[in-house]
Amino acid sequence: MEKIKINEVILVEGKYDKIKLQSILDAKILTTNGFSIFNNREKCALLTRIADTVGIIIVTDSDGSGFLIRNKLRGILPKDKIKHLYIPQVSGKETRKNKGSKQGLLGVEGIDSDLLKNLFLNFSNSERSINHPPITKAQFYAAGLSGHPDSKQKRNELSLRLGLPCDMSANALIEALSILGETIPSF
Repeated sequence: MEKIKINEVILVEGKYDKIKLQSILDAKILTTNGFSIFNNREKCALLTRIADTVGIIIVTDSDGSGFLIRNKLRGILPKDKIKHLYIPQVSGKETRKNKGSKQGLLGVEGIDSDLLKNLFLNFSNSERSINHPPITKAQFYAAGLSGHPDSKQKRNELSLRLGLPCDMSANALIEALSILGETIPSF
């Protein structure tokens, strides 16, 4: 299988995520080692420097812990130097584990290699060929995807249709749609 060349550094949660991505990517891949990244000022400083130099793509599990790590990294790293690649929420258990995660979802290491490869291909291709204006918060509001009582449900429905994780914030979903070159579908 030919590996996909990625110029940015990929940042994942753990070593098994790294091993999985090394099988499909020609890229530098670093780990956060879970939540321990937040107690390691030196590693945070290094990641900030890397982000400023070549950029970072953050790929975390689509569970509560993954979202927490991703959101904390948003506060540490320069926003204009990071990109977020989201994996879909797939029910299951990694083969190396005795029991599944608390939410019963596969992490990066458990996602099918072909699916991951397609996500990275779509991600890298859309970055080069976005010829449409970015999605605005006003458009998101007008579509009922933010600021309305049922907005979260609509965002989750949209996420499921597009193979993105549910429970993304409005801002995170806008960012993901823009990166993937998607438009806002009507409901």
